[in-house]
Amino acid sequence: MFLRPLRLCCALGALALCACQTGPTAKEIEEAKQTIDCKHTDDRYVIRFTEGEARILMPDASRVILYQVPTGSGFRYMNGSMELRGTGLDVELLRNQSGMRLACKPYEIPKAK
Repeated sequence: MFLRPLRLCCALGALALCACQTGPTAKEIEEAKQTIDCKHTDDRYVIRFTEGEARILMPDASRVILYQVPTGSGFRYMNGSMELRGTGLDVELLRNQSGMRLACKPYEIPKAK
């Protein structure tokens, strides 16, 4: 008789611990590895590279998708009005034939408060 309520309490306690997960998920960690955090003046650009695409979160919170095109070295993504190119963390974003060099670093998942 005593074991049944004890098992129920243990099960509820384990469920509560799972629901209170702190820290990033495995998916978030993997996505962060494919993401860079860039700045130009005071503007921030967050760029995530997926298979064949570069997804950019723009400073105005709009989202832009660029598509990978062949290049001799480094990377190059375009969508007709924008182009992203570079090697590693050396990145240039071109809009309407005007380019700007971005200061980039690996993306860091924000710490939970």
